[in-house]
Amino acid sequence: MSHTETKPAPAGRWSVASAPGRLPLLGHLVPMRRRPLEFLTSLQYEADLVRLEMKGQPLYMACHPELIDQMLKEPRTFDRGGPFYEKTQLLMGNSLGNCPYSDHRRQRRLVQPSFRRERIASYPEVMREEVEAETARWRPGGTIDANARLHAVTARIGARVLLSTDIGTDHVEQIVRCLPVVLKGIYRRMVAPIDLLHKLPGPERRAFESALEELRALIDTVIRDYRAAGVDHGDLLSGLLTARYDDGDRLSDQEIHDQVMNFLTAATETTATALAWALQLLGREPEHERRLQEEADAWAAREGPKGHGRDDLPYTGRVITEVLRMYPPGWFVTRVVSKDTELGGQPLAAGTVVFYSSYALHRNRSLFPDPERFDPDRWAPERSGEVPRGAMIPFGSGSRKCIGDDYAMAETSVALATIASRWRLRPISTTDVHPTPRALVGMGPLPMLTEPRT
Repeated sequence: MSHTETKPAPAGRWSVASAPGRLPLLGHLVPMRRRPLEFLTSLQYEADLVRLEMKGQPLYMACHPELIDQMLKEPRTFDRGGPFYEKTQLLMGNSLGNCPYSDHRRQRRLVQPSFRRERIASYPEVMREEVEAETARWRPGGTIDANARLHAVTARIGARVLLSTDIGTDHVEQIVRCLPVVLKGIYRRMVAPIDLLHKLPGPERRAFESALEELRALIDTVIRDYRAAGVDHGDLLSGLLTARYDDGDRLSDQEIHDQVMNFLTAATETTATALAWALQLLGREPEHERRLQEEADAWAAREGPKGHGRDDLPYTGRVITEVLRMYPPGWFVTRVVSKDTELGGQPLAAGTVVFYSSYALHRNRSLFPDPERFDPDRWAPERSGEVPRGAMIPFGSGSRKCIGDDYAMAETSVALATIASRWRLRPISTTDVHPTPRALVGMGPLPMLTEPRT
């Protein structure tokens, strides 16, 4: 794919500015808590690099695609870390998505075989089966909370792909119930003005700790049972348990636990959230909905191995890509400078936190014309070259690009096409659904009418 090159700033001419709205002691915590998405998007137009302050510490937001690319392509200097990753360690530990540079290469080489094409070749059919089972429960003229139902079905898909079919229904329900509580708690801890607030007793703290403990205990039980059985189930967990490198290196049980928590969270939350936004947007865009339905009908009518993967769904893929532009999973990504360096001409001391927001980047009007408009045809082959290099990064880039990006795109495309081939979903409310920033750019309840396509 060709790209339009962004015009780099001349050497030494990067613009650097301080974010407006700083308050004594609090810095920029107020806008980050009250309206973080709008606030970060507005900073895109302040400068190429913007200085903020949180909890008495300076941090810098990279706004220009070239500066973001530098952050992501120099992982030794701009290492994984910062307030978000410190808090997500409560759930995912030192997993592939959280670990520092010193651990990443080893973990990646041990985890990568679990994502090889031959191991994940059957996953699209699992996705299709689970979505068909979910939609079979819907009734003509009925009402569903699409957001809740999609989280349930992606949890079942994640359980089957990651933990085979042996995981019980009650365990899946635990995952569906506990994950949102934990992710909400992690985000609130990230933006809390004082860390001690979350150490005080109260119902929110008890709910968070209880949900986290349930998830940890569940995963430990499954790993122990797999070890005892010694059977390759053909799923991701089996791949992690059997992974060996040439020197005999292998993942410990704690490392496997962390990887499972990481992948299970991503497989459930990322996919469900993208699907919910896709249904919300398509329900208000009849022409895009019609085109997707036509492709889905042709896809569903096929037999055999064809018709199961995302390669057979080019328009559906464009819809999902546009959804990920508007509502990317990694809306707030931090790095910590490991040694004295510079970014955009700004000297940065070791320990400085830098970050970017893909949500803000993807809505920058200098990179995406009319960025608030849902337009899947931005990604048509004849137009995709208009997107500047580095402007579209829903899964990150460089050596730390999300290892499950192909899996996520396949699952989301297959799930959306399966729904569209059978049902037309209509939003009940005429009120716009507003994004809710937590660990992902999510939403609240999404009530929709279910109309069968006959």
